[in-house]
Formats: sequence, C-alpha cells, structure tokens
Amino acid sequence: MARNTGKKVRRRGRRRKRGFATWSIGKKIGAVLGGTLLGVVVIGSVILASKMNKLSSVKLDTDKLNISDEVKHEKGYTNVALFGLDSRENDLGKGNRSDTIIIASLNNDTKEVKLVSIYRDTLLELDDGSYNKANSAYSFGGPEGAVSLINRNLDMNIEKYVTVNFNALVDVIDAVGGLDLELTHDEVVHMNNYCVETSKVTGKSYEKIEPEVEGTYHLNGVQAVSYSRIRYTEGGDFKRAERQRLVLQKIADKAQNMSVGTVNKIIDSVFPQISTNFTLAEIIGYAKNLTKYKLGDSIGFPAENTTDMLNEVGSVVIPKTLSSNVLEVHKFLFGSDGYSVSSTIEGIESGITAKASDKAKSGTTIEDDETPGSKGYSENYSNNSSGTGTTRSTYGTTGGSTYGTGSYGTSNGYSGGTSTGSGTTGSTGSTSSGTTGTTGGTEGTTTGGGTTGDNAGSTSGTTGSTEGTE
Repeated sequence: MARNTGKKVRRRGRRRKRGFATWSIGKKIGAVLGGTLLGVVVIGSVILASKMNKLSSVKLDTDKLNISDEVKHEKGYTNVALFGLDSRENDLGKGNRSDTIIIASLNNDTKEVKLVSIYRDTLLELDDGSYNKANSAYSFGGPEGAVSLINRNLDMNIEKYVTVNFNALVDVIDAVGGLDLELTHDEVVHMNNYCVETSKVTGKSYEKIEPEVEGTYHLNGVQAVSYSRIRYTEGGDFKRAERQRLVLQKIADKAQNMSVGTVNKIIDSVFPQISTNFTLAEIIGYAKNLTKYKLGDSIGFPAENTTDMLNEVGSVVIPKTLSSNVLEVHKFLFGSDGYSVSSTIEGIESGITAKASDKAKSGTTIEDDETPGSKGYSENYSNNSSGTGTTRSTYGTTGGSTYGTGSYGTSNGYSGGTSTGSGTTGSTGSTSSGTTGTTGGTEGTTTGGGTTGDNAGSTSGTTGSTEGTE
C-alpha cells in the first residue's frame, strides 16, 4: 500500500519554446535563406581563396600614381582602372600597349557603376613629360605608368587596377552562354575577318556568319570579342570603345545569375590572364555584393575632339580643350560637387596644343602600333557618342601607310583632301610604287562642310601605294 506523504505531486508541464522555435514562419524562412546565402558566400570565398595564386599580383607605388589633390574630397566612390591587352604570350606587363582603357567608378552607396572609355589614341602627357598616345603609357610604364597617366591627365585618384588579356573574355562569354548583339552589315564583315585572328590566338572555334547581312545574332566568345575589336567602320576608335562597353554590359547582365559552378569555371580560365593589385579580402568583399551592382551609363573621353597625324606619334585623337573634357568626366561620374580643374590640367592643355602643331607632312615615315595591312580600312572619327562633328582621318586606298612602318603619302583630307606622293607598303616599310592611290582624302570634317567636306579630295594620287601587305 502506497504511503501518502501529503505532498502535492506536480505534473511536468510543457517546456516553454525558446530560440528558433519561437520565430515566426517568415523569420524562419528568412534565416534559412540567409544561412543558405551565407553558405554560398563562404563557398565562393573559399573558391576565390584557393584560386588567388592564379592571379598575377602587382603592387603599385602610390607615391608614383600622381593622385590629384583636387579629388581627394570626392568620397563615397571607388575608382578602378581597367586595361585590356591583346597579348599573344599572355604577358601583362610593360611592352604591351593597352587596347582598352576604362575608368570604372563605383558609387559605394547606390552600387551603380559608371564607365568612361579613354580612346586609346588620345594625345596625353606621359610621366616623362612627353606627349604620346594614351595606350603607350602601359607599354612604357606598365600598370603603374598607365594609372599615373589617367590620374595626371584627368585629375583622378585611382589606386586600383585590373588588367585582362583581352582574349580571356572569350572564355567568359562562352561560360555565360554567349551574347545576343545587333550587327550592321559592315560589322558582320569586319567581325568575320577579326574572327580568323582571334580564333588562331585563343584556339577556340567559331562559325562564320553567312550571308553577311545586318541583324541580331547570338555570338560565341570568339565572335563577340572580335566584334568588340572592330575599329574600321563609321566612328573608328570611338565606335570600338562603344562596342567594348556594350559587351561588358551584356556580360554584367548575365553575371547576375551565374551559378557557383559557372563562377568557378570562369575563375579557372580567366584568373591566369588577369593582373591586379586588389587583395583577396577586397575581392571577396566586392563579390559578396555582386548581385547588388548595376551598370549605369557610360561615355567616351575626350567627348569633344579632333584628329590629326603628328610627327613621331602618328594618328591621334586631340581633345579640343582638355579642361572642358575633364570637367565633363567629373560631372558625369560625381555630379556637381564644386570641382574645378587643377593647374596641372591647364599646363598639360598647353602642351597638347603645342604638340598638335607638329603635323606630319606628306612623305614622312611614321611608325604606328597597329597595321591594318592591305584591307583598305579607313579610320573614321565622326559620329561618335558625343554627337560633335570631328575631323575624319581616312586612309582607304590612297597611298601611304599610316600604320606600320610605311610612308604617309597622302594628306587624307587634312589639307583639302588631295592625294599625292608615293607610298610604301605598310608591313615592310620598303619603298614600292602603289597602284590604288586614286581616291584621295575623301573625308574631311563632318561639320561646316567648307573646302574639306566629304569627297573634297582630288584623284591625282595615282602613284600612292596600298595600305600594305601582311
């Protein structure tokens, strides 16, 4: 018989909910999603950390970057210099001219990224005080010299850079499934031509577009990169910079939805072809916000310009006034913040004016950095994104090699468009009589008409040489 102790027996009640169990359904879902996202970030960070040794890391001496005092007050932005090289040996250092020069400015609050393409042939001041094309700075001084040129000539405060072997974009574009781009007839023709070289260098295949008609095409990596390299259509280097920005924007749009597997694939193929001074921690920090970034507007520099052929330099893009063009860049990137150009910019502007007066004469031998060969290409600087009329420099088939080591045997519209003088083949520089110098300088300025308007050139240059052979 059980003994009654007189004590009341207390039944064990239900345990109170604590922690995760007390959360609402919405909060639980949020936590799970957040944890999943964190897991993805951690996985991505581990992937990045394991791949960092594939990157070429180069430290820049900030004391040599010519960081402008005028923009030190512009807080809240991260400005990065992007360089694209066409390096056959994947050498990303000195000795390579930068085919692409872009300022990428990230608004740290809004996450908007704006782009400024610096035309590669722009006449600017190098660190040694000489005046040359913007793309020569990388060749002479590597990434440090190229970043310094941007800061010095545009009053910028850039300390970070990323250099990519341009052909690495082939792998990126293929990894994201290709790009849909609208092409004109001329772009289809030139893209097909460029594809031959791009395919040879990268070892990647492509299908030639036939018939060569305008339309919207789904392009693979070889085709899209070849498209972005075209410079021999209406707009010349200006239009090429616009194409490059469009390709980058298309890639950025697709990157928003890339899987971890795709990212890993891209890293494996692209990292060995990249040089940068970003640290692992910085890269991971930006990677965490990848889906928040949005690509904004883009412009070209200099927006207001002329073109000419100068002694010892070749064909160049000349800012009409450096001050006004730099002001336009700062207004575009940072808004109206009270910025005014520095005395350095004013001094460089005077130097550009002086150098621009050293025009090349007919018969002068000029070495340039790109040889179009015997294709009869013309480099037009009209109808660019700024909408301003600019001088066209046409090389067509009017004798004289304006590229390579040939002889500049025409005036190309600069002195009324006459076509005189004998030329030489562009690839060898050895003298030979030309056979197609009959079109003269058929392109003049695009505004004002006058005596240098379209079709102002004579047909007297029957002894001019072809563009050269390769």
